[in-house]
Amino acid sequence: MTDQTCSKPLSGQRQWRIGILFTIFALCVMIWPGPIKNALIFSLWGLIQVAPMVVPGIIVAAWIIASGADTLVRKAFEGRTLATVLTAAAIGAITPVCGVTVLPLMVGLLAAGVPLAPIMAFWLSSPVTDPAMLATTAATLGMPFALGKTIGAFGLGIFGGTTTALFLKKSWYVNALRNNSLSRQLSTKRCSAIASYNPRIWTDPARRQAFKGQALATLRLILICLIPAFAAEYALNAAITPGALANYVGKDQWWAIPAAVFVGAPAYIDGYAALPLTRALIDNGMSAGAAMAFLISGGVVSIWGAMAIAPVLRLKPFLLYLALAVTGSLAIGYVFEWTFG
Repeated sequence: MTDQTCSKPLSGQRQWRIGILFTIFALCVMIWPGPIKNALIFSLWGLIQVAPMVVPGIIVAAWIIASGADTLVRKAFEGRTLATVLTAAAIGAITPVCGVTVLPLMVGLLAAGVPLAPIMAFWLSSPVTDPAMLATTAATLGMPFALGKTIGAFGLGIFGGTTTALFLKKSWYVNALRNNSLSRQLSTKRCSAIASYNPRIWTDPARRQAFKGQALATLRLILICLIPAFAAEYALNAAITPGALANYVGKDQWWAIPAAVFVGAPAYIDGYAALPLTRALIDNGMSAGAAMAFLISGGVVSIWGAMAIAPVLRLKPFLLYLALAVTGSLAIGYVFEWTFG
């Protein structure tokens, strides 16, 4: 594929959009000064807390693009559909990079023509777990939860990838990306100077520039996603307590697993922070299947995860992503409940 230019001019409508958003925010501050102030403080503290995990991810994602390492990943995602889906799901289940910071690589692969099926498999499996998460989950919730979560992530990736492959003749399957400035900035359509692989990016001015551009684009996306997500978490925390949620996801309730997915998962922000919350919910009566459904779905349909993908995917592939995430999470929750409940 022929490489494109390093950057594209921003849309002229961007300033108007920023002005409208600023006006709406100013009106909200005037109407609800107290809650808005508390939500901003909560969001700022949340950003500080997740920075140790997010910043390394930004660096890794930018290095992958600037070094040309994405070409190696692209080769792994090329070939027969089933083989690439299996590979992508396995890579996603062990990759220690969250869904937001790996987004530039996924967008770049889509822009380069990699089929949506393996991308979907990776996107669904990567936010759920990784080796560090496996160890932390085992220490917090026990080995059955840790292994179940890892196997569930791999199975979710396979399920999502193979299901997505059924739509390969649809136009939105071929052109899944939105045509906006964010998608272009995150795309790996880059200068020909970085078409080859060279891990020593500091030796090449073009690679250093690409690293800076990708890091800033990823940081911009993360701030766009996380600030509203933390504000929403603040509102949810004010309305829902672990004890109240446990009443809906208890062992004796037939709707426990669906409730964990549709009610609890949107409040899920960080995988590590969710573990003690899940422990508290289990202590308050949450069933094992509901807890697993909460952990699986939280990584892929949380406010953070969903908002990271919505700005770059077209509506139909985005809705497919949500449908696969919800359906797969429900299935994993029920299987885990029948096995360990």
